[in-house]
Amino acid sequence: MEIFGIIMAGGDGTRFWPLSRKKKPKQLLNLSGNDVMINEAIDRLSNITDRNNIFVVTNKLQAPAVADVTENHLAVDHIIIEPEGRNTAACIGYAAVEIIKKYGDGIMVITPSDHYIKNIREFTRILKLAVSVTDRTDKLVTIGIKPTYPATGFGYIEYESGEEEFKDVLSFKEKPDEETAKEYVDSGRYVWNSGMFIWKASTVLKCFKEFVPDIYSSLIEIEDSINTNEEGNSINRIYPTIRKISIDYAVMEPAAARGEVVVIPGNFGWNDIGSFDMLNVIHESDENGNIRIGKTVAVDTTNTYIYASSRVVTALGVDDLIIVETPDAVMVCKKDDAQNIKKIVEELSTSGKEGLL
Repeated sequence: MEIFGIIMAGGDGTRFWPLSRKKKPKQLLNLSGNDVMINEAIDRLSNITDRNNIFVVTNKLQAPAVADVTENHLAVDHIIIEPEGRNTAACIGYAAVEIIKKYGDGIMVITPSDHYIKNIREFTRILKLAVSVTDRTDKLVTIGIKPTYPATGFGYIEYESGEEEFKDVLSFKEKPDEETAKEYVDSGRYVWNSGMFIWKASTVLKCFKEFVPDIYSSLIEIEDSINTNEEGNSINRIYPTIRKISIDYAVMEPAAARGEVVVIPGNFGWNDIGSFDMLNVIHESDENGNIRIGKTVAVDTTNTYIYASSRVVTALGVDDLIIVETPDAVMVCKKDDAQNIKKIVEELSTSGKEGLL
């Protein structure tokens, strides 16, 4: 059975403003110093399937930029364009009907576009195991990350212990408070929810039909129009009406309740790099704990992230700051407020400064 890589690339990445913009979100940034994040995701999937079987799902606003940065990595007709974002259930369902209609049934390996993976070899091994499991068992497979600390910013997956490397999923948990997260980690029966999924396209569509029949009906109507003259009009008319819901709520939770979901715990240097304060995962700090990119000068400055795009950025006598300069904006905040940078984006939006977004 053919293996199809599906990369979800419709997020905004507002915590990386002013580097990240609506038309150039986090997945289109080069945060590692090697390549933009979406191309790194494509390269990782090329270890388990041919590049001709890799697709990116993004929204209409971001599609031109995605096509531009992936030009040497991905065929332009393998960019699946959503008229607007409708959450991960619609995104994955749309990709499933595209694949079945154009290529026949196959195994979908679905990953986000903006994660950092340090150990590519182990990551590839885990994905190959997941493909083997779903091919043999017809289960829905997800990849969990072995927790290294009681994180409150990730969802968790509870699994049943067993000798097999893949485990039966008992439940999905929302982002917990610190005390609950510590209980999860101490129990040894939980992994972080990575948002990576492996299953047959036909299997997940059967789940849509049973668990979210309203979304399934819309997807089938879209499928019927694919490869016809009405395809574009049909997608533009139907897709924006699809209910916004995550794949976890729509499919994974009800399927897990029936014993149809397994998780493979992985340890391959994963991080979702959700904000500036997490860039120490990718970049080495200097002797003062600073991470400096571009033309920067730091005097008596410690534990600070400085990004210079077009000018020299200097810092004197500061600690625990994030300083980011772009041609049209400068952002400064405490490291502890890195998760709240999206509030700046909200303020810019409400104050009529859409041009900076």
